[in-house]
Amino acid sequence: MLTSSTTSVTSTSSTLSTSVSFSTSSTSSTTSTTMSTLETSQTPAINESCYPPSIILIPGQSSLLSPLVYRRSQDFSISSLLKLACASSLSTTIQWSIKNCTVITCITPITLSTKICTTLSEIYIPSRTLALGVYQFTISVKMTKSPQYRSSSVTYIRITPSGITANLVELGTSMITRGDKQDLFFDPGTYSVDPDEDSFDASKWKYVYYCRIYPRYQFPNLQGIFLPIEDLRVDPVNPSCLSGNGTQLIFGNSSSSPKSSLTIRAGSLQTNEIYQFMVYMENRKNSSVQATGYVLVTVEVTRPQLIIIGCVISTMCIPNLEFQLLNPTTQVALTSFCTGICDDLQSITWNIYEGSTNSSTNSTVIWKLFPSSISYENIWFFGTYINNFTADNRLFINNPHVQYWRFEAVYSFLNATSSSALNFIMNQSPINGSCVIYPQNGTTSTWFNVSCPNWADEDEVKDYSLYVWKTNNLQKIIVAYSPESTFQVQLPPGDNQTSLLNIVIHIRDTLDCVTIVNMTQISVFINQNEINDLQNLANLSNNNPIVQLLWSGNQNIVGQIVNSVSQTLNQMNTESINNAISNGLVATEIFVSSLESTSTPKTISTSSNNSFSSEYEKDLNNQANVRDYLVNFYANLLITTSNSIILQSSSLAQLTQSTNQLTRNVLQIASDRCYQLTIALYSLKTKISFEDMQTAATQLIQCASNVLIGINGVLQERMLILDSDYSRANSLSDDYNTDIESEWSNLNLFADGNDFSIETIEKNRNIYYQKQLANEIATKANEIILLLTSSLNIHINLGQSLTINTSTAFMSLQTISNDSLSNKIVTQPDNGQFQIPTNITVNNSSIFLRSMMTPLPSFGSNQSQSNTNLSRSISLSLFDKNGIEISVETNMINRIRMIIVVHLEIHPLNSTLSYLFIYKFDQTPLLNSSINFIDGWTIFCPSRKSNE
Repeated sequence: MLTSSTTSVTSTSSTLSTSVSFSTSSTSSTTSTTMSTLETSQTPAINESCYPPSIILIPGQSSLLSPLVYRRSQDFSISSLLKLACASSLSTTIQWSIKNCTVITCITPITLSTKICTTLSEIYIPSRTLALGVYQFTISVKMTKSPQYRSSSVTYIRITPSGITANLVELGTSMITRGDKQDLFFDPGTYSVDPDEDSFDASKWKYVYYCRIYPRYQFPNLQGIFLPIEDLRVDPVNPSCLSGNGTQLIFGNSSSSPKSSLTIRAGSLQTNEIYQFMVYMENRKNSSVQATGYVLVTVEVTRPQLIIIGCVISTMCIPNLEFQLLNPTTQVALTSFCTGICDDLQSITWNIYEGSTNSSTNSTVIWKLFPSSISYENIWFFGTYINNFTADNRLFINNPHVQYWRFEAVYSFLNATSSSALNFIMNQSPINGSCVIYPQNGTTSTWFNVSCPNWADEDEVKDYSLYVWKTNNLQKIIVAYSPESTFQVQLPPGDNQTSLLNIVIHIRDTLDCVTIVNMTQISVFINQNEINDLQNLANLSNNNPIVQLLWSGNQNIVGQIVNSVSQTLNQMNTESINNAISNGLVATEIFVSSLESTSTPKTISTSSNNSFSSEYEKDLNNQANVRDYLVNFYANLLITTSNSIILQSSSLAQLTQSTNQLTRNVLQIASDRCYQLTIALYSLKTKISFEDMQTAATQLIQCASNVLIGINGVLQERMLILDSDYSRANSLSDDYNTDIESEWSNLNLFADGNDFSIETIEKNRNIYYQKQLANEIATKANEIILLLTSSLNIHINLGQSLTINTSTAFMSLQTISNDSLSNKIVTQPDNGQFQIPTNITVNNSSIFLRSMMTPLPSFGSNQSQSNTNLSRSISLSLFDKNGIEISVETNMINRIRMIIVVHLEIHPLNSTLSYLFIYKFDQTPLLNSSINFIDGWTIFCPSRKSNE
């Protein structure tokens, strides 16, 4: 539960008035109070246990005089936590409304785009949706089956301007090279950026240009007032760049946007000098709105081409005067290109510089080459000799003392060399705060209080995210995120043996710079009563606390409950499978082993125990029904930010992890939701960091693989048919009486030849619907994989790779050069690999390789020629830099070889006997005195057999 303070809540209807008050408090100094009033024309029944919903808005603490503030270029969301209490039904009807406000009142309603959902517990406002001003957001909630019980709550939002980025040259390149015989052209009217608008309007601004000889002199000034570049007055200390000759300047766009561009004529600047140019821009209507842009220009005797450098992910490079802000926990990906005539380009080389300042002299940064950069190629640095360059975040993490970085691209032509650079200053992550969590132990239904006070950041703290892990910190998952520094969470169970849970909290500022706080371990035990209640769905009451929380529609709450319950069920399922195999059930008939599995439990009983089998099936179906119940609550969750995508995909990966317990309803909803999350992630591929993209993709690829295994497991006869699927398939369809061509009624679809028995019809009808859904899920899974591949492609440079390795999906991504493709070996888990032949040719300078492995192949249409139900599924795909798949032609001589290691596990029926084991792949082995038709043999002796 995420708590915050909120405004009053009011309900109105007609005559009789009854007031009910709810109050919530937090560990902070603020106490929030919510008021609800019921008015009805009839006297309510005394024994009717239904109350108006209580609403807590997050973030809270706002008023018309002190609203919450967001920049116009920011996406933002307002979520609500609904406390529901109604025995008959917890279904609600929700409506958000927005009004524009004056200084004293809010009366003008705002019509929103139909793309903005206003009927869920959370509202998400994309950037540039609202104009500048103050707005009143109102959420109205009523109980659907008891509409007289209703409430509303209000919060206030101020939309402020974001501020423009003044760029003298394209993409805000920090340093360029020009020749003394070349004109120098600056165009801030074209290259500046207004994040609040679709394009920059140059006519709204005044432009003043300044220049100094760098770094020996300051900008020319008289009594502290800078002299514009065209000013003929002389500063005796700081000489003018142009020696007082204003005729060397040409200002462009004199009518519509005066001085929005500047040309400095060839020969105006001295060779072998560095000049710093500055543009000061002031809004014509509001002089307090200003912006400043800088660029360094090296003047040479040659005629170099202009090289432009910018960030691949623009949101990861935030302008800060002469520098770009750089987050120390994220990689930086840069792109460069040559303007003009660049046909004779010979080579590209990137250089890395670290900078420092001498506070005793001035603030000028002194640059020096980063030592031993060559030794870090394809480790920290990627694309050193191409137009795109990437520096891994380990560069910044391992060099925290360096506050300034310069990345320089040197383009070598036949008769000239040109260089440009982008300068960075490290962004300061949130500081001076602390985090505590209490109590230090509890159960999966305990509310743990999280408090992170006193965190300070000049860019303001945006949110707090809580992650947990048990024994492997690479498997940490998000549990909650909140804009408030104090919130409550329910945590998943701790380690199976110790019940200990590790907790990490990320404090993030508005520029996505993160401080990570490692908390002390706490103990979280399973609340078995909660699980028992959920397994008894028929008697599950609306008064049950977990049911009321699920109906709240808050994605943090739903995610926490699904995570916690799913992890508990996953643990129970593993124990049930182990017991089932130990008692004679065949492992390959009840589950698909994970990619991490190396062996199955030893079978103690040689014959299946019918009573134990029945007990196993009962537990299987009970737990499957719980998952079937939980998955329905995703329909009311809004997909908003990257945190939202990570949270929902993480809980879905946990919900679908036990693939033998997934009903078709779970598979359908989970597949659809993961697909929607993937589309949302794809839309953010050029807006969020590689690290966030990787975190979300890991969960989504696992979700896609889980549903593929779940739908194909039954078809491949690797799992038991679930009771709810069988029952739903054979229940009368809704259109049975009206649709005479209904598939459900067409018995010919389900008969085996002339066998029209009820058993055959019902069995085949269930399989029919399973196959139908399998085709849909296969299509969606392929789309998910393709979208994730494209989303990650933009972040992975030449020589760089990414491996996603989970229990149900392995995916390896890497970018290589065309020359590296020949004889390339692509490795997979368990020594699996692809071997690419020598003479393969692809007409692309760089190739993006994707290698995948999943535990089970999809069910094919033709099972007569090959059986795949005991196989892994592997694939290798090649893409160009635009994400378009590349076809590769091979022949029987030069083939792409696939090597899959076969794992055979044999348990003797009699541990005192020896066994001769012979094997032949693809055919039946034959071995006698005259025939040796085998691939190998071995003898299992009693003395060599393990007791395990």
